[in-house]
Amino acid sequence: MVFERATDKANEADPPADRHMLFLAGGCFWGLEAYLKRLPGVIETQVGYANGSTEYPSYRDVCQYNTGHAEAVAVAYDRTILPTATLLEAFFEAIDPTTVDRQGNDTGTQYRSGIYYSDMGDVGIIENAMRELQERYDKPIAVEVEPIDGFYPAEEYHQDYLEKNPGGYCHINVRAADEFAKRKGLGSSIALPPDFYLEAFGNDADPADSAQIPDPDEGDANADGRIDASAYPKPDDAELRRTLTPLAYRVTQESETERPFTGEYAHLFDKGIYVDITTGEPLFSSIDKFESGCGWPSFTHPIAKEVLTEHMDTSFNTLRTEIRSRAGDAHLGHVFPDGPAEAGGLRYCINSAALRFVPYEKLEEQGYGYLASVFDDFEAEERKPASKSA
Repeated sequence: MVFERATDKANEADPPADRHMLFLAGGCFWGLEAYLKRLPGVIETQVGYANGSTEYPSYRDVCQYNTGHAEAVAVAYDRTILPTATLLEAFFEAIDPTTVDRQGNDTGTQYRSGIYYSDMGDVGIIENAMRELQERYDKPIAVEVEPIDGFYPAEEYHQDYLEKNPGGYCHINVRAADEFAKRKGLGSSIALPPDFYLEAFGNDADPADSAQIPDPDEGDANADGRIDASAYPKPDDAELRRTLTPLAYRVTQESETERPFTGEYAHLFDKGIYVDITTGEPLFSSIDKFESGCGWPSFTHPIAKEVLTEHMDTSFNTLRTEIRSRAGDAHLGHVFPDGPAEAGGLRYCINSAALRFVPYEKLEEQGYGYLASVFDDFEAEERKPASKSA
């Protein structure tokens, strides 16, 4: 059931707690969950997908198939310690409340900010908090406020992600929660029995019981959450000039574009991965490469969603979305909405000069053995017989 990970029971001598639930969206749910868990009064959290158009979505569905879900955190908290208004104040400090479909380097509707409630009694508190927040900004506040309309727990490997992966990606200063708590003079929290969570959500509220949720190491041909940016530091400019070809330097550091059909990877479809030529960070795999006819290597999506950053590009009197690498901040190319519809509809158009190809047979030798299972999972999925319709 939802929040079944909570096992501590409240001491009978503890005073009754004012138990409550709220759902908060503020960009990548890894960092927001870690931030909220540090607030005194927060009893338990669970990350998941909220207020979308489909039931039982997977992580890949949310990232690639426009399901409309927001990455959100279900927060169980004790209002005698952490009043709702104070929780919202802490939430507002963790996010940029003026950006639309973006927090940190993450862009897309799943990264929108939002407050989702199940108790109409919260509406006045939320509206008042929003009014006070708007007074501090000249730009309009972009935080969505709606009743919760479906919350689907994310895959287990996303739960408490930063506790499991201390070096993992995070767009939030998690320790800022400690400063907030100190500034507000918050007390310590207590643990409530698991029955509370059943009461809060209802006996049949956990879609994970019926959803087919993939294990990160089985049946899902991507590497979301597996690639540590700190393992691929960016060299200084002198080193880049020494090691890169003049074209590779101009493309990655000065945002130039190689001529179409001239790159060495434009027509390569061998099994393997493509890494950032400046840092070695894995970016794409041959699984997602396709012949687009545009003259540059084309991919339907990255090997892991967190390895790319998106930026508005208004050069040449056009509006395009530039793609850069996460660790090296190298210019890679652009993304366009004209890719294969069955694979999500995107085309990542990338300069060969920004990439280095690592054949599958050399993954282990070159330090990328941990990504070999991406291909194994994909091939296993491809071998599955098609299901028969009734």
